[in-house]
Amino acid sequence: MSDETARRTYWTEQMELGYGMVEQLLSHPVDECGETFASIPEAAEAGGVEMWFSDSKIVGDLDRVFSLRESNVADIVAIGREMNERGWILKIEDGFRSLEMQGTLVRKPEVFDAVVQKCIWENGGELPPVEFVARRAIVMVANIPKIGGHMSGSAIDISVFRRADGEEVSRGGPYLTVNETTPMRSPFISAEHLQNRLEITALMESHGFMHFPYEFWHFSKGDVADRIMNRDARPARFGAVNWDAEANALAAVEAPKTPLNPLPQIEKEIEAALRRSK
Repeated sequence: MSDETARRTYWTEQMELGYGMVEQLLSHPVDECGETFASIPEAAEAGGVEMWFSDSKIVGDLDRVFSLRESNVADIVAIGREMNERGWILKIEDGFRSLEMQGTLVRKPEVFDAVVQKCIWENGGELPPVEFVARRAIVMVANIPKIGGHMSGSAIDISVFRRADGEEVSRGGPYLTVNETTPMRSPFISAEHLQNRLEITALMESHGFMHFPYEFWHFSKGDVADRIMNRDARPARFGAVNWDAEANALAAVEAPKTPLNPLPQIEKEIEAALRRSK
């Protein structure tokens, strides 16, 4: 088997396993506890923890929101402190996302175009049906509120840097890599990069933040992904919510299984991605 064939076979296998997890996420029960949000930057500063935060826009003019459920923020500060003690700096790439933010992120050209190109590559150079693209895209960027921990205020995306020189602790690719090196245990990264991933994951999971197997940067606690990764049949504590930051009040999303971008919209985005690639 050629390297290209091995990579394509692995990618297909992982994306199908990822879609299987999506189906589990959709079916797992949620009993929203109503816990409010807290600011990670404020908590880190109050705790004397050195922590970095992405200064890029999530998409367009939408700022990233570095807030999570209160109990999760306390755990993140503890994680950040442990990382400082071992000479690392935790960088939060993303925290809570509103439905608007998430729906827009699904369509973000830098992300969606990469997904479309991987679908064409996987399909031997031909554009697959829209349903196939949607199936792949939903593994990488949640298009349904119930399966996206960011919309529950329970998930973060992270990178890690060395305090001594400010260089990234490399995990075989930067945040938001979309290729066969993206799954946590990809065989297409070096032993050093895998070790870095596993050490970071062990630290995160020691505080209850479970990894998402198909993205090496994504961790969550208290949501359906956490329950599934722990093989815990109990309902998740945190579900998708609409959060009023000013009042720090939240309400459960009324139709959490409704796609943010239905198939006709995905089809339009595919056409736009193809135009951009020319």
